[in-house]
Amino acid sequence: MDIQDQLKNLFPDHEFQEEPQKEDGKDEIWMQDEPLLCKYEKRKGKPITIIDGYTGATEDFKKLAKELKTKLSVGGSFKDDKIIIQGDYRDKIMTMLKEKGFKVKRVGG
Repeated sequence: MDIQDQLKNLFPDHEFQEEPQKEDGKDEIWMQDEPLLCKYEKRKGKPITIIDGYTGATEDFKKLAKELKTKLSVGGSFKDDKIIIQGDYRDKIMTMLKEKGFKVKRVGG
């Protein structure tokens, strides 16, 4: 017996609404015209990849950051409207973003 059945037993007069399913289980992220900038830097001798230039909502950019970090299995953060990924993953990140439909521009190196 799942939670829906339990709620129906507790509240028999209430009509429950089904939540609309998203197609393919993917979240919609706002696409933009300008390309995202994919930079490579070294901070304290360690390589990092920075993704900058997103003009949409910060919630969408945070979702994108989380998805990139989990797919690459690396650490990183989201600060000042930039995604910071630990390590030099420019090529992998650029291909992942292009598959999602973003335009990506490589900056530096």
